[in-house]
Amino acid sequence: QVQLIESGGGLVQAGGSLRLSCAASGRTASNYHIEWFRQAPGKEREFVAAVTWDGRNTYYADSVKGRFTISRDNVKNTVYLQMDRLKPEDTALYYCAADDSIKLVTTPALMTYWGKGTPVTVSS
Repeated sequence: QVQLIESGGGLVQAGGSLRLSCAASGRTASNYHIEWFRQAPGKEREFVAAVTWDGRNTYYADSVKGRFTISRDNVKNTVYLQMDRLKPEDTALYYCAADDSIKLVTTPALMTYWGKGTPVTVSS
């Protein structure tokens, strides 16, 4: 079992920054790819970013590429999402998820574990 707890969300002005954290617990937490998704009201959950279990490879949605950076610290069992130059359209509930597949995938239905989410609101 892997437990994921997100933190770091809040209210920021457009152009500002936030850093989200996903703390993972469990004896095999470091063996999972960790991914970030977001869901805005009335919209489907969408992929944001992912990092492989060893931290060597990262993936980003086109909408956030160049603005968001994902990283992980396997000693602390924590994954971070640094969000810079935020836009109002980034407003959503942000979730982290764990993927135990051999090759990383970005489909929400294929994630093994989910956190409860942390809200991000970007004002214009």
